Amino acid sequence: MQQRVPQEQEKNEKFQQPEATFPDSDGKPMAESTLQFEWIALIKQGMELAFQERPDVFVAGDLLWYPDKSTDKIRQAPDVMVVVGRPKGYRGSYKQFNEEGIAPQVVFEIMSPRNRPGEMIRKYEFYEEYGVLEYYVYDPHKHTLEVYTRASTDDYWVNAIVHGFTRWKSSILGLEMTWIDKVFTLYQADGTPFLSYTELAEKNRLAETELRRTEKLIQDTQLKTEKLAEKLRSLGIDPDSL
Repeated sequence: MQQRVPQEQEKNEKFQQPEATFPDSDGKPMAESTLQFEWIALIKQGMELAFQERPDVFVAGDLLWYPDKSTDKIRQAPDVMVVVGRPKGYRGSYKQFNEEGIAPQVVFEIMSPRNRPGEMIRKYEFYEEYGVLEYYVYDPHKHTLEVYTRASTDDYWVNAIVHGFTRWKSSILGLEMTWIDKVFTLYQADGTPFLSYTELAEKNRLAETELRRTEKLIQDTQLKTEKLAEKLRSLGIDPDSL
């Protein structure tokens, strides 16, 4: 016959259970291929650039998200997540219960060759349950895209691709995206596409080169003007009277 543990002992054992520690790492790699990493970096830095003037928009990549204060077992690390209504700043993890209960509204997952259907189903269910309003799943290896959206957590997600999505404007982000001939493109508010770090660096280099060329042209024009004025004065003509 099994002896029942006294109630006081049960209570003591309960209090001895380890508290949730909410670690900042789950030990998993951020990306499993260079192509996957490039897309994660592209979207993350593109979102940061898009909202650089918005102090109330937090963007993160591969950051553990804990929605439940009572346990550290319920967690997910979206490849990219955007949280409207929370300040920028360093976080070791996103503890929703310390963020006024605000869940990430937009999540991007970039597929790798090692992702399995069961894993993606669990992610889908997690994001659906814990309040994500827009969920993008892109596979740059197989050129597939899934977009799920809903107006509120009380609604069912709608697969925008199934409904003929070619050009889409996120109601949350205010940014446009296209899916044309299996090419996924995201755009800044001014209509320019998201650029990689290398592309941004090249764009800045060209802009600096053009700026230096313009400055030199202005300097050359000023020098020619001064020489002409000197020539006119040597002929007894006041250039300011012309």
